[in-house]
Amino acid sequence: MSTTTDSTTTDSTTTHPTTASTGPTGARADGGGGVRQGGGHAAYPGRLPRIGGPRPTTGVPFARLAQVELRKMVDTRAGRWLLITIGVVIAAILTILLFVEGGAHGYEGYFGATSMPLMILVPIVGIMAATAEWSQRTGLTTFAIEPRRARVVAAKVVAALLAAAASFATALGLAALVNLVAVQARGADSGWSLGWGLLAGVALVLVLNLAQGVGFGLSLLNTPAAIVAYLVLPTAWSFVTALVKPMRTAGEWLDLGSATTPLLEGAAMHAKDWAQVGTASALWVVLPLAIGLWRVTRSEVK
Repeated sequence: MSTTTDSTTTDSTTTHPTTASTGPTGARADGGGGVRQGGGHAAYPGRLPRIGGPRPTTGVPFARLAQVELRKMVDTRAGRWLLITIGVVIAAILTILLFVEGGAHGYEGYFGATSMPLMILVPIVGIMAATAEWSQRTGLTTFAIEPRRARVVAAKVVAALLAAAASFATALGLAALVNLVAVQARGADSGWSLGWGLLAGVALVLVLNLAQGVGFGLSLLNTPAAIVAYLVLPTAWSFVTALVKPMRTAGEWLDLGSATTPLLEGAAMHAKDWAQVGTASALWVVLPLAIGLWRVTRSEVK
């Protein structure tokens, strides 16, 4: 009995040789490249095998966001007709000028006449772009695809700027066409000079008004309310500062319309003029944009 018991004990505690290769310290190398100690736990993970398949996405590219926002301006019925209206209004104004004073207004005169419809209508394009997700109830889809709302807002601004650039180029082209008709068909003594001051001034004021429209749209998140606010509030402020004598000095610094008038006329700008443009832009452009960005990034999408 004693011999049998000892034999059994010896057999159960006998260490069998392992077939796996061992390292210098007696550690066992597993198939995954990691080194396992005697307890079977990995001393370090080693190199993991490469997983096949496509790489994970890094988000929607910004260029694609801007392209989508630009397409939404054209694909929707309201946006399409607004852009058509801008072109029709500009063409109508230039046609009327063609039959006034023999059409001898010059290229600069024709182009300057297009500034008013551009300043009024183009910012409405920015308003409609800013309020699209909230007025058409597509916010859940848009912000699910791109949760970073600030990037969506930036794409809207870029798309609105591209639309404004297209409108600006259309105004230049139509003004050149009408001036050519005035010279060739009506024999008008109409020159082709166009001052860089007027060209740059109209472009800058157009960008400021467009940003103002986007700011009102983001702040109110409602298309009709934003359009009314954009058309009424600056005009009412201009009337108040013009009629109330103690407010006239404040109007020179806080009225965007009066501050940007020299730019639309192509006049020389001095330090005081630029300071007035800066203060008025801070009130009517920067402040609405800041409020709108804060609302969009924190509002609940329904």
